[in-house]
Amino acid sequence: MPDRILRAMDMPTQDHRGPGFAALGLRALEGIKTIFKCAGPVIIYPSSGTGAWEAALVNALSPGDKCVMVETGHFASLWANLAKKFDLVPEVIETDWRRGADANLLEDRLRRDAGHEIKAVCVVHNETSTGCTSQIAEIRKAIDAASHPALLMVDTISGLASADFRFDEWGVDVAISGSQKGLMLPPGLSFNAVSEKAIGASEASTTAKSYWAWGEMIAANKTGYFPYTPGTNMLYGLVEAIHMLHEEGLDNVFARHRRHGEATRRAVRTWGLEVQCEVAEEYSPVLTAVRVPDGHNADELRSVILKNFDMSLGNGLSKVQGKLFRIGHLGDFNDLMLAATLSGIEMGLDLAEVPHQSGGVACALDYLKSTAGKTEHAAAAE
Repeated sequence: MPDRILRAMDMPTQDHRGPGFAALGLRALEGIKTIFKCAGPVIIYPSSGTGAWEAALVNALSPGDKCVMVETGHFASLWANLAKKFDLVPEVIETDWRRGADANLLEDRLRRDAGHEIKAVCVVHNETSTGCTSQIAEIRKAIDAASHPALLMVDTISGLASADFRFDEWGVDVAISGSQKGLMLPPGLSFNAVSEKAIGASEASTTAKSYWAWGEMIAANKTGYFPYTPGTNMLYGLVEAIHMLHEEGLDNVFARHRRHGEATRRAVRTWGLEVQCEVAEEYSPVLTAVRVPDGHNADELRSVILKNFDMSLGNGLSKVQGKLFRIGHLGDFNDLMLAATLSGIEMGLDLAEVPHQSGGVACALDYLKSTAGKTEHAAAAE
């Protein structure tokens, strides 16, 4: 979390019903639209991303509704389990957790739904547990090619502000996100960006809801206020985060993340280890998940690195627990931070006696040096 954002939050908490609050509310509500790249409403909740998952489901769908959910990893699985708790009927398309959602499979499934019983297609944009992204524009094309009216609902909790996301252009109906990833804030805010089609679906929804209801939020937000207590000081931080993202330029932010992802993967391959994501077009710019050789435990490696170098790596979750570790390279992150991260891993591989080749850090540094200050096109050609 950048110091600028922490300092922006270090403000007296003003009365969220007072006459001065509207200016802050409108700055946050209008500013976040520029990050989602949408013209319609973005609803801001004082909650974790799980709350935004729930809000999306209970507003857009009704008990008994069918939805197709692609299990690209741990978080997609959790979202599907949440849907069951509201008496929705998720049809889960399972994967091996080594790629994003397959648009062709989705198109085929929707073509077979002649009666349009499927009301939503739910996809995770950037699956944090695997380091795989789904190509949302291609999924929208698949839905359109099948001439299917299903809503497109996208979890971009770890993708927003780190990986390119275009709500309007890609025809997304509901996008879910949170504050603690690319927006560089602490946990505590979550978001639903919603299309006119999704708002129409919410007006017909029969799911019980109160706190999460879009209608009350959208009505109050028009004047910069909220129907209940917002995360006031988090909104100060959000406004500053939006300023920082536009100062750098969103395209530059995305290019920086792609560059760090490529440098990381070069280090991993030099070590002789395997990247979890198997499809190059779906490599995450946000994080890289790395498989350890059979017979070795990724959590033991993580423990060695934490103990010796005070560096915490992400763990494998559910199906891949102990099989991989995750390297984050998102948000307020630069070349020197990546170099230190990779150095800690390379030293940890030695100490944990995980079979590998040396030189991964050097390979990553060569790439970073050769692409420093270059345009994205020039960097890609290296």
